[in-house]
Amino acid sequence: MKGVILAGGLGTRLSPITKVINKHLLPVGCFPMIYHSIWKLKEIGVTDILLVINKKDTQDFKTIIGNGEALGVNIHYGLQLDAKGISDAVYVSKDFIQDDKFIVLLGDNLFEDSLVSYVENFKTQPVGAKIIVKQVGNPEQFGVASFNKMDNRITSILEKPKHPPSNYCVTGIYMYDSNVFKLIETLNPSNRGELEITDINNLYIQDRLMTYDVLSGWWIDAGTFQDYARANELILKKKLDN
Repeated sequence: MKGVILAGGLGTRLSPITKVINKHLLPVGCFPMIYHSIWKLKEIGVTDILLVINKKDTQDFKTIIGNGEALGVNIHYGLQLDAKGISDAVYVSKDFIQDDKFIVLLGDNLFEDSLVSYVENFKTQPVGAKIIVKQVGNPEQFGVASFNKMDNRITSILEKPKHPPSNYCVTGIYMYDSNVFKLIETLNPSNRGELEITDINNLYIQDRLMTYDVLSGWWIDAGTFQDYARANELILKKKLDN
């Protein structure tokens, strides 16, 4: 199984800092933000990792992370030439993944749980995809899962709904089989001109090939100044508690 970490994007919500450094290289705790994603993958035995980055920040990533040897992993690099959405970034990994199953992490999402049990569950899945959801107090700010009350199956994912059907949001942890690349090729850009990951996930849901697990520990998207500060608090507290 291989891993993909998405670390492109412009990080506009953290401007002006991100005009000079990619947000995924900002420190969280004592280390660059992206180290935490790399360590989460290493913890589950995934050491062959592709970082999807933008051209502007390539040298910074290679200077700080290099080939990953110092972190005990094998780092490869893929370029997302334009900011055309998460699905477009995932598609960059096509040649790297080939026919393998793989896990995708959004590099600005930090979380407490180990991924071991979630990945082991996915490995037993013959085909399809898995998402990890988290119960939150403000679901209208995220992609939100709708469930069938009879069998608790996910029936759809709604992006930032005004009236959320549940308080379970989709986190930045995704697992796919290699069929995802064929599905991405069928997508049309959304109103904001991007290939949306929600559309891919809904295609798997329509075919009843999507499973999910529920994240029990904390999770945070460190894409704003407030959440970036909170991410530092959580990581430092975790270090002190250990």
